Amino acid sequence: MAIRKVAAVFAACFALLAVGCRIAPIYNVNGDAITSPKADLTMSDVNKAIHRAGASLGWQMQDAGPGHMIGTLHLRDHVAVVDITYDTKSYSINYKDSTNLQYDAQKGEIHKNYNGWIQNLESNIRTQLLHF
Repeated sequence: MAIRKVAAVFAACFALLAVGCRIAPIYNVNGDAITSPKADLTMSDVNKAIHRAGASLGWQMQDAGPGHMIGTLHLRDHVAVVDITYDTKSYSINYKDSTNLQYDAQKGEIHKNYNGWIQNLESNIRTQLLHF
């Protein structure tokens, strides 16, 4: 009986630890410099590159004004929403909202998969900007 209690305590601790490992500080992209072979890159060029980058990864990109768009990613029952601001020199990707990603506003934490999605988007934007 005592062994079962000890095993149950260890199992509970392991479960809490495993859940905790899936949470990480939110990864935002702040003012990443734009590198492009095109010397006279336009706002339209940057807009197109961000749209292409997002679409190729399953993001829905919606223009929200000059130099601003909102990206939404739906994966299974998870939703991530980001604000993307940009000009011809840099861009930023910042957390806006989420569903089922264990977001904690006070701690600035979220499920670690979110960070991977943002890093993939960031990388793909850089790649798209090199194709001008």
